[in-house]
Amino acid sequence: MRSMRTTVTLDADTESLLREAMHQRGQTFKQTLNDAVRHGLAGIAGDPERPPFVQRTFPLSVRAGYDLEKLSALEAEMDTEAFLDVTRRLIEERAGRGSG
Repeated sequence: MRSMRTTVTLDADTESLLREAMHQRGQTFKQTLNDAVRHGLAGIAGDPERPPFVQRTFPLSVRAGYDLEKLSALEAEMDTEAFLDVTRRLIEERAGRGSG
């Protein structure tokens, strides 16, 4: 395998990560840097045999009767109802313990 000799200037945080990886793996600077570059560039270069990922999207629609401008008010109303349900349940539990 052909190799290229070059000077690399690393940011302090990158150097720290590289040295930590060297220590954990028991590898040399060269081995660790080459592995990191290979791993990092593998996602960019991609596998020519693997089809690219495509995110399918679907149009979103709002149910009839909901005003998009009032969604935060609807959310607040739903939160209030949930809070009241929990509060009622806790009051009923407390009342049930007191009568026993």
